[in-house]
Amino acid sequence: MSAPWVRIEDLKAHIGETVTLKGWLANKRGSGKVQFLHLRDGSGFLQCVLGINDVDEATFERCKHLSQEASVEITGLVKADERAPYCQMEVAVKGLVVVGEAREYPIQKKGRGGGDDHDPGFLMDHRHLWMRERRQWLILRVRATIIKAIRDYLDDHGFLLVDSPIFTANSCEGTTTLFSTKWFDDTEAYLSQSGQLYQEATALAFGKTYCFGPTFRAEKSKTRRHLNEFWMVEPEAAFMDVWQDMDLAEDFLSFIVQKAVAKHAAEMLDIFPTTPEEKTAMIAHIELLRGVEAPFPRISYDEAVTQIEAIRAETKDEEQKKLFDIHWGMDFGSPHETELTKRYNKPIMVHGFPAAVKAFYMKKDPLRPEVALGFDVLAPEGYGEIIGGGQREDNLELLEKEVERHKLDVSTLGWYFDLRKYGSVPHAGFGLGVERTVSWVCGLHHVRETIPFARTLDRIWP
Repeated sequence: MSAPWVRIEDLKAHIGETVTLKGWLANKRGSGKVQFLHLRDGSGFLQCVLGINDVDEATFERCKHLSQEASVEITGLVKADERAPYCQMEVAVKGLVVVGEAREYPIQKKGRGGGDDHDPGFLMDHRHLWMRERRQWLILRVRATIIKAIRDYLDDHGFLLVDSPIFTANSCEGTTTLFSTKWFDDTEAYLSQSGQLYQEATALAFGKTYCFGPTFRAEKSKTRRHLNEFWMVEPEAAFMDVWQDMDLAEDFLSFIVQKAVAKHAAEMLDIFPTTPEEKTAMIAHIELLRGVEAPFPRISYDEAVTQIEAIRAETKDEEQKKLFDIHWGMDFGSPHETELTKRYNKPIMVHGFPAAVKAFYMKKDPLRPEVALGFDVLAPEGYGEIIGGGQREDNLELLEKEVERHKLDVSTLGWYFDLRKYGSVPHAGFGLGVERTVSWVCGLHHVRETIPFARTLDRIWP
């Protein structure tokens, strides 16, 4: 009877048993009599030990000359070993079958960082292969955990998943960042910047809904925080005001961060650092993440501007000082957000932004019409805005004035106006960017590593 096929992630239940593993050769080292095969199978990494007397001579010789990423089937005895790399287990090989040979692999290991030591441009050109590296493997698994936590939270809190369209006839976040194409009747169609407008309709039908999918921004930005295609989750709820919306956002974010830390903290500490200094920093980062629980500090835009002005006054370097230029009415840039969050060990919620820098649908504060009833959640450690949300304008007359002021195409928004004609109620919601959240949780320098295939200003391949 053949040994059962087991995935690496399930091996702990098979210690002392003979199993079959199917995967790829991530690395290999050895002497004349013993070969250490580092196997990956998509679920994990494992060291397999092959002695010269464990298999026939032809198999052992072939194994010695296997190239990185050759695909193999290995049969062997599962052993617990605290000294073994990866997962404190190893397999004593009894049999090996080569399924597919590999040519010289382009991402050769150069140092402790493995393939990740290469130039970022080279790695992005080979993204289809780079994601096989252990670091990239973990990042995308963290992403999957965060996405599952997002769905679990919203599903368990009464939100119904209702998909918003990707092709739209209107702008949600401003006309300057739209990817456009011609529709069949020769009218303009756009790739969606946000599913929010449609979620307002679904929330007024079902009470609480969310959409989760790709969104597109034609921003000519090369910062480490921006992608031109990214994934966003957007919950929306009827009979909700901005303060209730903020309560929801902080509870939601706390939940998904804690789920990610509980599942991946040990792996993050094992895989991400390549130097003692990086390990110390990762320990501190994980401890900060463990402290991400509601409530978050809440500060008004007015207070935030005052804090930034104080930071600017304390800054001696003139070039640095220019980065902190601020006056009431400006939106925040990356330097402003970074400096604000340095003073907190949790995400902060900034509310009461000037209405002029917010979208047309944002409701104004009745007591201060120049202020929008919206908020941003800024992640600590310089990761910037990861949630943006607020209360929507539910008054038809005021909404029509804002559409006119923003010079939007009224002909495409009749359905949106209907939501204010037939049983309008206060409603609110927010959007969370998956990639920025993953970047923050993993402590990454650039958001491009957080999505399987990044689309940026200079890249629409592979």
